[in-house]
Amino acid sequence: MTRTSPVPPWGLAITAMFSVQLGSALSVDLIGAVGPGGTAWLRLSMGAIILIALVRPPLRSIRRQDVPTIIGLGLATGLMTIGFLAALEHIHLGTAVAIEFLGPLTVAALRSHRKRALLWPGLALIGVILMTEPWQGTFNVTGVGFAAMAAVGWAVYILLTQRIGDRFNGIASLSLTVPIAAVAAAVVGVPQAIGHITPGILAAALGLAVLLPVLPFALEMLALRRMTPTAFGTLMALEPAFGVLLGLIILQQHVGVPQLAGIALVVLAGAAAQRGGSRLQPARIDPATPVHITG
Repeated sequence: MTRTSPVPPWGLAITAMFSVQLGSALSVDLIGAVGPGGTAWLRLSMGAIILIALVRPPLRSIRRQDVPTIIGLGLATGLMTIGFLAALEHIHLGTAVAIEFLGPLTVAALRSHRKRALLWPGLALIGVILMTEPWQGTFNVTGVGFAAMAAVGWAVYILLTQRIGDRFNGIASLSLTVPIAAVAAAVVGVPQAIGHITPGILAAALGLAVLLPVLPFALEMLALRRMTPTAFGTLMALEPAFGVLLGLIILQQHVGVPQLAGIALVVLAGAAAQRGGSRLQPARIDPATPVHITG
């Protein structure tokens, strides 16, 4: 008899997204203490320690041709982490998430090989414009630029994960790439954090590392064993909305009607870019699925 999990796969996916955005919202205080680079470095370093403790990195399985992709994945992870956290210094959490979401959304549209799919990144871009309200003179170029950097990093991460997905799956790939990301983030993070690190800061970084990437990735793996990647991608379109919600609750970042309309367009575009259903039996995780291990 097949054992059925009491938690449906969509519940696991939504919990993972909630954990990502909760970790992002709670990172704001740490950013104030050690800067966005320092926060990225500490969080990625703690995440690397946890991941290596959970699974031994498959170093003996690495082939010479794998090395550039593994390094590229690590650098992309570091790029999107630093970019996103730096954006939070300047723009609201929901806006940063919406802009970052343009990265995987564009990749999904380009891979669909349907011209109509290119409409969805355009629709999401309109939503981002509504959220940033450039006509009000409140457009923060620096914040949007950092969020766009995170979007590029996420897009590159997806493309490189697809290339190496047949070689290293699941948490094994993270045990290779997250340590590289931590080293890359150290270039910016160590100068920002030096002199400000306390036991409390380290404990906060450890907790944030659990919230992302460790817990979300574990939940996403469980969800993807019972869902098609496209169904998971459809659910992931709700992530910008979670960013707005937690920004409102935790950071008191109030939004107006244009911002609500904008986030609705981003969510609609993300959902429309994906189609799928659910799996009754466990299945191999698609390495190209745009899971979000950082934020």
